[in-house]
Amino acid sequence: MDVSNGGSLPTLKELLEIDGVVAAGEFSPAGSLVDYETNVGLSEEVAANAAQFCASVSMLFDTLADAFGETSGMEWTPQRGWAYSGGKYTVAVGGDRGVFAETGEADFDDLFAALVGSR
Repeated sequence: MDVSNGGSLPTLKELLEIDGVVAAGEFSPAGSLVDYETNVGLSEEVAANAAQFCASVSMLFDTLADAFGETSGMEWTPQRGWAYSGGKYTVAVGGDRGVFAETGEADFDDLFAALVGSR
């Protein structure tokens, strides 16, 4: 899929078009669910829990990046995105948006280009 749409970020529906993606959502920094789309019937309750999870992990990575940057002298901020893969699925987050994807089906180049932009 072509994830470029004139320089703006893809919509949640466009994120669902990326190979392997089964759900896409947006969350607030405090962890509340802003919006979500799914093609596997993911409930709003599960999406809200995922939003809280993603915001919490993003906050943790911000803290760790600051601390590690200071001790290592390496540049780790600002955060652009992160991913966790376990079992059959991967969650990938860029900013305040994230997706659930089937790991074996996901195109991670397209996925991260859509979530955090090109290198």
